[in-house]
Amino acid sequence: MRRREFGMTEESEIREFLQEMTFGFLGTVGEDGWSRVTPLNFVYDGEVFYFHGSLAGEKMKHLARDPRVSFTVAKEYAIIPSYFTDPKQACPASAYFKSVMVRGLVEKVDDLEEKSKAFTLFMEKLQPEGGYAPITPQDPTYAGELKAVALCRIVPEAISAKFKFGQNLKEPKLSAVTSGLEQRGGELDTETIALMKKYCPAHHES
Repeated sequence: MRRREFGMTEESEIREFLQEMTFGFLGTVGEDGWSRVTPLNFVYDGEVFYFHGSLAGEKMKHLARDPRVSFTVAKEYAIIPSYFTDPKQACPASAYFKSVMVRGLVEKVDDLEEKSKAFTLFMEKLQPEGGYAPITPQDPTYAGELKAVALCRIVPEAISAKFKFGQNLKEPKLSAVTSGLEQRGGELDTETIALMKKYCPAHHES
């Protein structure tokens, strides 16, 4: 059952998360009817998703036959053990995460100016410190590369997001999870606590 309280509709929150993440999972369907899920780097410009790859390959064959795809980006922040809130029952065990799910159509991009803009977005995300010449079709350094590489855009028909950070919990369980994370002190536990305080109504009421 999909928990309504975990749904995220705030566009700025979704876009911020997509900017933070560097890769997602592309779902395509082959001629034999079997699905294929491919991890790949992506960028999102606020309207479409871009990904690139070889002009030849199984995923490109899938897309040439059927441009319908699903695309998912997700990040797990913390595993929540059951004993944080219940000393016996296993059911409260959970995981806190953000995920964005996209359904849409893939279009191949041939325009070199659009390719340049898309690959500039990739570089700004993956190499924010710079250290490269601006990407333009007029630069002979890039002209051949831009023509040779396949760039695709996913035009979304639907985007849904789920941010799960204990929104379904009430006190004292919410404080028990927060306390458990504080004591554990894992790599992302402090960030998880901050996100719980941001998204959980019970935190604002207390």
